[in-house]
Amino acid sequence: MSRVQQLAFALRQERAQADQHLRSFADEGTFPRVQGSEATFFFWDGGEADEVILIHWVFGLESRQAFERLPGTQAFVLQLDLPAAARVEYKLELVRRGEKHWIRDPRNPLQARDPFGANSVCQMPGYEEPPWIDELPEGQGGELEPHVIRSEIWGAPRRVVVYLPFEYRPTKRLPLLICHDGTDTLRFAAAKQVLDNLIRRHEVRPLIVAFVDPGGSRNQEYAANPLQARFLVEEVLPWIEREYPIRPSPAERGLMGASFGAVSALHAAWTYPGVFGRLMLQSGSFAFTDIGTHDRGPLWDPVVDFVNAFREDPGRVDARMFLSCGCFESLIYYNRSLVPRLRAAGLQTRFVESLDGHNWISWRDRMRDGLTWLFPGHLWMYYE
Repeated sequence: MSRVQQLAFALRQERAQADQHLRSFADEGTFPRVQGSEATFFFWDGGEADEVILIHWVFGLESRQAFERLPGTQAFVLQLDLPAAARVEYKLELVRRGEKHWIRDPRNPLQARDPFGANSVCQMPGYEEPPWIDELPEGQGGELEPHVIRSEIWGAPRRVVVYLPFEYRPTKRLPLLICHDGTDTLRFAAAKQVLDNLIRRHEVRPLIVAFVDPGGSRNQEYAANPLQARFLVEEVLPWIEREYPIRPSPAERGLMGASFGAVSALHAAWTYPGVFGRLMLQSGSFAFTDIGTHDRGPLWDPVVDFVNAFREDPGRVDARMFLSCGCFESLIYYNRSLVPRLRAAGLQTRFVESLDGHNWISWRDRMRDGLTWLFPGHLWMYYE
């Protein structure tokens, strides 16, 4: 008999002592409680909730999982089976007198932030936070230099933050990586800390990274937009080459992006073949159609048209590619389907899946895989 079953039995037998049993159960630690492949979620705030629903983003499971009310109480519990190494972001939906409110789990201190706020996080026993995300002591890491460049193509200024590694010298040419969603990648995926650690450990070569922000219409700009491709190749790249010592070879230049940012990166490399020889594509929104139409709305029309064309001739992008995607994403099908075509076209490709969703921590956790594949350092090359 599980601890929850014992609690429910006790509550049925001794309703007068319900609060005492609940407090004892609640005080055993934070939630969700994880044992083996089972995660137990618990909600009890002393108020009167009509329903409590777990809202999560695990593709393949019902995204709304209703809690069960414990007999004779205002407490609710839900037990969910998850893979042993899974990591799930979630919120709770409370229903009171017909009104619905989304909240973070008040009994779970573990949170993950994104541009829209924060989610509660359930980490199963097999998930391990990477050891290479901690901030290095002052003076041991690289530097960030903020800039604003004028874009004639977009008709507005754009923010670019340039990462210079600890080993940077103005007289030494280095590889270049241009990253979409720059500010968000630095803030929510700990990109500077990741670069500092991996370069310091000689797992990744010292490189310059340009973190480029979108304008006010991010999704439209990144949806296989020819203007964005022009902006990257005709404005950002020449500006960086004027300001910093960049290696001239395409094999030393890369593009990086997640979600629609991955579409934009691949589209730029497709539109300007021979400019970028390294691509890091995370949770790419690579929707395509083999027959009929897609059902993702008009924003996706140019994306689907581009990916359909790309799948016909992937070899046009002569680049070493790293792709990653979470198994809990609806995009996993598209990413899995793309990989065999890339390899059949002779492209050096590495594909990594994770038991996670479409979020910044999942992308952070795959950065080591991607950066060591695209820009391996001396230590990594030795062990490879």
